[in-house]
Amino acid sequence: MAQEDVFKKIVSHCKEYGFVFPSSEIYDGLAAVYDYGQNGVELKNNIKQYWWQSMVLLHSNIVGLDAAIFMHPTTWKASGHVDAFNDPLIDNRDSKKRYRADVLIEDQIAKYEEKIQKEVAKARKRFGDSFDEEKYMETSERVKEAREKRDALHARYAEAMQGPDLEALKQIIVDEEIVDPISGTKNWTDVRQFNLMFATEMGASADGAMKVYLRPETAQGIFVNYLNVQKTGRMKLPFGIAQIGKAFRNEIVARQFVFRMREFEQMEMQFFCQPGTEMKWFEYWKHVRRAWHEALGMGTENYRFHDHEKLAHYANAATDIEFKMPFGFKEVEGIHSRTDFDLSQHEKFSGKSIKYFDPEKNESYVPYDVETSIGVDRMFLSVLCHSYCEEQLENGETRVVLKLPEALAPVKCAVFPLDKKDGLPELAEQIVDELKFHFNTHYGDPKDSIGKRYRRQDAVGTPFCVTVDHETPKDGKVTLRHRDTMEQERVDISRLRSIIEDRVSITSVLKKLGDEIKKYE
Repeated sequence: MAQEDVFKKIVSHCKEYGFVFPSSEIYDGLAAVYDYGQNGVELKNNIKQYWWQSMVLLHSNIVGLDAAIFMHPTTWKASGHVDAFNDPLIDNRDSKKRYRADVLIEDQIAKYEEKIQKEVAKARKRFGDSFDEEKYMETSERVKEAREKRDALHARYAEAMQGPDLEALKQIIVDEEIVDPISGTKNWTDVRQFNLMFATEMGASADGAMKVYLRPETAQGIFVNYLNVQKTGRMKLPFGIAQIGKAFRNEIVARQFVFRMREFEQMEMQFFCQPGTEMKWFEYWKHVRRAWHEALGMGTENYRFHDHEKLAHYANAATDIEFKMPFGFKEVEGIHSRTDFDLSQHEKFSGKSIKYFDPEKNESYVPYDVETSIGVDRMFLSVLCHSYCEEQLENGETRVVLKLPEALAPVKCAVFPLDKKDGLPELAEQIVDELKFHFNTHYGDPKDSIGKRYRRQDAVGTPFCVTVDHETPKDGKVTLRHRDTMEQERVDISRLRSIIEDRVSITSVLKKLGDEIKKYE
């Protein structure tokens, strides 16, 4: 099945099973804005809990913060967002649609990459077990041609983005004969810059209103509070501040479901350290953050680092952790060494000293900062894309199952009475009442067949189903069904909690992650 078709099915599945709904749907929706349904919000909260605990529980020198969305407007002048938070945009005169020039070029680069992968896939199918991919990549003329075009385009694009050079970006689009996906024409305008911040007014009267912004990132709330946290918590360098919160960007090219939205949620941690040690911590967080992803068991081959060629004005090193989505490898998390830029800027614009006094050096200085920033919504999408599976069963039927990491699943266990007789519903409810204090447990009404109830839970990613049958009152045992294998076993009711909790608790993943972190300390 084509990856585009898979992605469409995932989007449809999200709505049908209560994960994600188009926002304001009864009013025909609002572009690039989504609401998380009953299962989506549970999955999202589990992702946030896993991230939060991995930061504040596994690191004794990291604490939390919840800063306000509205900030003094000078904050964004100091950070550079007022003057430099722009995207290069281009219009097609025929379709009247607006696009990000950089995205059009990145899509063109991806097409060359897809062509290479298609050639490799055809060769693998042709040669079977004897296929040597590395040798084929070196000797195939078609692959060589596609790689040369890709590399040449990438080099031109990287150079053009350094400015950015808007004329060079336009010329790349012309030279590559990139067409508008709607009109199919190449009738492009010049490229120009567009600021992405949402602005509003704060104040009771029009005359006295102050222009403020919806924050385009959560990091600045940490920077302006870093000294408050340091002093009240008596923190010593190095230390980190973690925050989860909403951010807002007026994305012109918001697309690919929840991958790029105008209202989104970030999980960020700013790690403050002594100047000169930032690259050591950059490498540390680069590997620790990748270990965080890989601890979920979604396949190491689905992750890769992408080092930035064009660095932001505040950074001296940057890399992305990319995940293999149905539409290619895409950024899920960024790790940046932001130097002392942000703190120095806020010190300059506020006129107040926010230097850290180092008792060991007996001197005051502005710390350097290493940032880890992950999009909750992008992480949510990567988990869903990896987990969605259509399986052909022995009886010829097809089941749709979300093989979610068990610790992230919205519902951990569903308990079913086989039917309405002999007190089975009452016994099932007793089991739910016992388990629900330890993990999210649902009761499944016996109005449908047991097979349909299993399929429903497979579709929402529930790792375990428990069936109370007519033997249960006699032997105190139930049937425990495993989602991924569909295997069933008879277990004592008294053992249910320990069996399931060992598998579905975030603690179990944190322990595995903790062992990985020790390797980098």
